[in-house]
Amino acid sequence: MRIDEEEFEEAAYLAANSDVDAAVKAGVFSSGFKHFQRHGQREGRRLRVPPTRRDKLLAALDVGRMRGLEIGPLMTPLVHKHEGDIVYVDHADTETLRAKYACDPGVDLSLIVPVDHVWGAQTLADCLEGQTVDYVLNSHVIEHVPDVVTWLSEIHSVLKPGGFLRMAIPDRRYTFDILRTESTVVDALDAHLRRARIPLPRAILDHFAHYAEVSAPAVWDGQADETTVTRAHSLAFALEAAERSFTTGSYQDTHCWVFTPLSFARLCAALARLDKLAFSCERIYPTPRHAIEFIAALRPCTDRAERIESWDVAVRQLSEA
Repeated sequence: MRIDEEEFEEAAYLAANSDVDAAVKAGVFSSGFKHFQRHGQREGRRLRVPPTRRDKLLAALDVGRMRGLEIGPLMTPLVHKHEGDIVYVDHADTETLRAKYACDPGVDLSLIVPVDHVWGAQTLADCLEGQTVDYVLNSHVIEHVPDVVTWLSEIHSVLKPGGFLRMAIPDRRYTFDILRTESTVVDALDAHLRRARIPLPRAILDHFAHYAEVSAPAVWDGQADETTVTRAHSLAFALEAAERSFTTGSYQDTHCWVFTPLSFARLCAALARLDKLAFSCERIYPTPRHAIEFIAALRPCTDRAERIESWDVAVRQLSEA
């Protein structure tokens, strides 16, 4: 790969290679580009620091000037109130969330952010009282949604034209969903036709019956796989949870949807062809090594052909990766 000096990003190269930066400052090399020409390319040096999780989720977003909405921030919002005009939406109000996580050692109750709007029985548009936003963020939320088609449609309804939807989504291969089969368009359409507002019995059964104790780094390093992980619950436990939710109408927190980057793109491509998805694919960042999630960047799109093509491209790229 030949890189001309005009297209070489000097600052990015030096930031990614601290020893080269020190050598340039000491006068050993006149520039990072000179080092890259003589040594860097042969050594396989990085041209820039890889984007962080936050970089990927907030790419192209001017949070200081835009109006945003974050779904389910709990205690780790991607954008804080002091950074910009941001609205927090969750399935319950602040006090209810504090009560829910009162016995969870992984949640610091003092850090739970105030919820501005509760999104439950109402549509998202009703929650916001007709207001629209420039971008919507959420992290590990979509997998909990009973009806993913309606959920995405409601997000679309509050986004301004040219807006952004950014999501961090767990990759089932490296989480407790490792034993589960990826969700299909049939699953999504079934939940949509049922207008599911709480997880369906099948989702609850599948979630608990196949919930596995797993270490993501161990899976990445080939030290664990589907044949070695341990199931955390019995089938009887799963059945009891599903029966309780079904008979009482109570909400049972589960992963209703199970994805890999490729299966997510395939599902969206199928929904786009059925005119059940009004978003195009801006980009899907594959799951980094030793991580458990991938990042999906979507944009509202009025052109059906463009929507379909964008998801077809994503499927091809992820299939070849």
